[in-house]
Amino acid sequence: MAVLPLLSVRPAAPDDEAELAELDRSTWSTLHAVLPRPVPPYDPFFEEGHPPQDFLVAEAVETEGGAPRIAGYIRLVPPTPLACNAHVRQIRGLAVATWARGAGVGRSLLRAAFDEARRQGANRITLRVLAHNEPARALYASEGFAVEGVFPGEFFLNGRYVDDVCMGRSLDPA
Repeated sequence: MAVLPLLSVRPAAPDDEAELAELDRSTWSTLHAVLPRPVPPYDPFFEEGHPPQDFLVAEAVETEGGAPRIAGYIRLVPPTPLACNAHVRQIRGLAVATWARGAGVGRSLLRAAFDEARRQGANRITLRVLAHNEPARALYASEGFAVEGVFPGEFFLNGRYVDDVCMGRSLDPA
């Protein structure tokens, strides 16, 4: 496991856009992506429906003596605009830079998302993950998420059908 000084998890700022866009492009993989690989000209990272306030970013130092940089992000949003669903938050994106993997960045982002969701008044958190993304599913399960449903063959990726797995967990204190 890599050892990185994780300096902070904080809300994203508009100035983070270029670094987040590069992180998003560099971590694209058929393991988690249902959209094609991005190609130039690139769409903005922050746009209508994806504002900075939906994201938390983890900062770490990649090399000893180096400057802090974004090691990962998580996007946390209400799943719907309905008042009857306001107690739920949904994770709609989690990325960790290749250089920061195995150092607990994803786990730190998840835990920060739990705290932020609670701060926003949520008592439940959900996500969707591709069935073949075993590393992500293992992380989510280790943080208390349970499989709550499966959409069999929901996506056709790389010549095969892939299930979409719905996971969720309570945010109530244990």
